[in-house]
Amino acid sequence: MQFQFNTNSSVMGTENVAERIEAMVRQKLARFEGRLTRVEVHVADDNGSKHGADDKHCTIEARPRGGKPIGVTDKASKVDDAARKAANTLAQRLERHFGKGDKKRHEARPDKVL
Repeated sequence: MQFQFNTNSSVMGTENVAERIEAMVRQKLARFEGRLTRVEVHVADDNGSKHGADDKHCTIEARPRGGKPIGVTDKASKVDDAARKAANTLAQRLERHFGKGDKKRHEARPDKVL
């Protein structure tokens, strides 16, 4: 799975921030790693140098093999919190997405076979 981290000019895009967020997102999405081709994380600060509630936002887009991209966005007062919330939401959406596909491929129940 390829991982890409992007930030706007108002968020410190240092290696430490990128590494921390990448490790956290990879950990949250680890069970889907074989089914995803790429994950893109976009982090931004809406207010720049001003502080405010929920002014940092994180968008994460996952690209399932052979499927359409799935994206989520979340906001928080800290970049790490926004990324954690978005990763949790994305994991839930991927669970539903892949769960639906798995249900279609189930074997017939023995009591229903004629």
